[in-house]
Amino acid sequence: MLRQVKTENGWVRGIEAADPRITSFKGIPFAAPPVGKNRWRAPQPCESWAGIRDASRFAPISMQWIPGLGDDIYCREWHVDPDIPMGEDCLYLNVWTGAKKAGEKQPVLVWFFGGGLQCGYTAEMEFDGERIARRGIVVVTVNYRVGALGFLTHPELTKEQPDAPANFGNLDQQAGLNWVKRNIAAFGGDPSRVTIAGQSAGGGSVMSQLACPANTGLFSRAVVMSAMIFDPYRYREVGRPEMLAQAEKKGEDFFAFLGVKTLKEARAMDAVTLQRSYEKYMENHVPFFTVQDDRFCFGDPIALYRTGKCVDVVMMAGNTGAEFLNSVSAKDETELEGEARRIFGEKAEEFLAIPESREKAPGLGYAALSGIECTVKVVFSDIAADGRKGYCYCFDPDIPGWDQPGTFHSSDLWFWFETLAKCWRPFTGRHYDLARQMCDYFCNFIRSGDPNGQDLHGEPLPRWEPWSGRTPCSMHFTGSGAEPVTEALPPLKRFAAERIMERIRKI
Repeated sequence: MLRQVKTENGWVRGIEAADPRITSFKGIPFAAPPVGKNRWRAPQPCESWAGIRDASRFAPISMQWIPGLGDDIYCREWHVDPDIPMGEDCLYLNVWTGAKKAGEKQPVLVWFFGGGLQCGYTAEMEFDGERIARRGIVVVTVNYRVGALGFLTHPELTKEQPDAPANFGNLDQQAGLNWVKRNIAAFGGDPSRVTIAGQSAGGGSVMSQLACPANTGLFSRAVVMSAMIFDPYRYREVGRPEMLAQAEKKGEDFFAFLGVKTLKEARAMDAVTLQRSYEKYMENHVPFFTVQDDRFCFGDPIALYRTGKCVDVVMMAGNTGAEFLNSVSAKDETELEGEARRIFGEKAEEFLAIPESREKAPGLGYAALSGIECTVKVVFSDIAADGRKGYCYCFDPDIPGWDQPGTFHSSDLWFWFETLAKCWRPFTGRHYDLARQMCDYFCNFIRSGDPNGQDLHGEPLPRWEPWSGRTPCSMHFTGSGAEPVTEALPPLKRFAAERIMERIRKI
């Protein structure tokens, strides 16, 4: 087993996983600590060390809200430990490998966590890479800066460092990818067969990375979970980058809120004070996110992906059945008609002629649907015309538990990583069967860019075709297993998808 590995900066010693055929290496530094003068800078080269570095425990998580203090679903699910170490020195990654020696050239998964670019960490229990590594894949999970420390923009930063004025969390991810390119062969991985994947803001980060020209050659496949988000009823796109000049004004407001006048003063603040101040700031202000700086980010990633102005990848993307459903808010059909004319203008009558537009969903408004599903399918239809492939899915089994959560945003993570045994929910055998199938599809895609193949029993998995206008196939992950569904978008979703595409083309 590969228990000790020499990286470019020195030796690391891992630890056997629950399955001793897998070695996990935790807390490997891939950049210098982003503290002091390195705060709000692109990640700097990591210093080498002497001897053998212990890599048996996760490094501190990046500065964020203290996990486990709330009673929301995510604090019940995996943000459970308020005592987890946290610090500004957070640029570390983790590797799971079943390779017995360097040079085995196993395919590689690089995973970016979600959390709205404001929270999240690689130590979340659902991201245990052991089950994927058992399928002959080297798993890498990359930590990155979040919140104000990861995404602040300010005129002084732009002036001081024009080549990297913003998007420090994204630059951390990119540094992790470059580390993989240089080092992963020593862990038995193949640097020419890398898949990047993420969920929610992690999926948005995948989109950001593939839209950055400097990343050409770092990966060839991408998995985007619950992150291609357009609302067909409102001009609001989650993940669309803000322009640099506009974001700089937010940075100036934040400095005023902190009571500092210069970048030097802000860099001198201790990280805890800065983070807790940012939490107060967000009570009445919009958080910091990825911005278009024309250095790392050159525009809306979905629009750039659609036109091929991105790293050339095969993609898998989809949504959970109950997350972020969009609808038209109206108290009755008369108000609905007025809202339709306001939203769709001359297309309103076409919308109102669709019977489903007048159906009101409990707890929602009229014409409820998934904007993520519509976005993925209309974009995949568009790229199919260019010969590019996109595999579409919907995760919609029953999720057990006293809270009756439905397929809430992020509920699929237990299944993709096949880590259900770590969850408190009373999953039964069929849930474990579904998780095994989903992990098999995931790993097949990581190996070849095609999710099809055999399951762990050697039986062929249900056939999953790429989505296109001619073969509109999506894989539905249900309570009774994986079921391919081949059907065109029904009228309401088709109408919404067309409106979404009109907006994407204008970006």
